[in-house]
Amino acid sequence: MFRVLLATCALVALAACGAADARDEQPLPVIEACFVTADRSYPVMLEVASEPEQRRRGLMGREHLQDNAGMLFEYQQLRPADHGFWMYQTLIPLDIAYLGAQGEIVSLRQMHPCASSRSSDCPAYPAGKPFLSAVEMNAGYFHERGIGTGDRLVWPANGACKP
Repeated sequence: MFRVLLATCALVALAACGAADARDEQPLPVIEACFVTADRSYPVMLEVASEPEQRRRGLMGREHLQDNAGMLFEYQQLRPADHGFWMYQTLIPLDIAYLGAQGEIVSLRQMHPCASSRSSDCPAYPAGKPFLSAVEMNAGYFHERGIGTGDRLVWPANGACKP
């Protein structure tokens, strides 16, 4: 009888762990957004990380990111200039745009993958300016399109992406 009870408890514990893992693996919401410059607009599809655990995980473990896809990190309060992102367990090189309250790009940084198994060995990439949200895209995305500080991200797109 004791073995049956022990086996049942073990199965319940494993099922609970499986349920927790399944919740962690749920896809993030995806929105259409648009980077707007003085000359053009660039439509993008962004996964939205608005919860602390989603932001912590970010693009860790990804081996590929579509050309016009990225991740939007939303915060409820303004982040200080010394707050930044890091590339621990991130496999692909990324660019990051730090955004002000109106979606304007206040800072751009290039970030390189960190191969270390120790998170403390991975450099941080601080914004250098206070920001409310940030967008990670493939390395070179902003430079190749001439997107810079002062340009902005509009989300949801709501017609901002004009051909």
